[in-house]
Amino acid sequence: MDYLTETEANCRAREVLDRVGDKWSVVVLYNLSTGTHRFTELRRAIPGISQRMLTVTLRTLERDGLIRRTVHPVIPPHVDYDLTPLGSTLREIVGALVNWAHDHLEEIDEARTAYDKV
Repeated sequence: MDYLTETEANCRAREVLDRVGDKWSVVVLYNLSTGTHRFTELRRAIPGISQRMLTVTLRTLERDGLIRRTVHPVIPPHVDYDLTPLGSTLREIVGALVNWAHDHLEEIDEARTAYDKV
């Protein structure tokens, strides 16, 4: 087995963090942490996300092994998304990050206002 140098490992870790921590991935993972959802449910639950961006985000998270896409053979097609076991390991972390953001919104708004006055 090949071992990565520390620099290579840091680059790969940064790549994963960029993916998991991007604007939409965190919100999608957070919504899926409550259970299985259909595409339309996710779209309604995530204000501001376009259909295209949700599609791209879901595909990327699926490719990275964090979510599972299940197509049910019915007409019209029924597609569900849920966290994989690997994705489930992010449940607590993503939840803590989202809760932190909610808990500190007012302080962040105040800091932005003060910064913008300068």
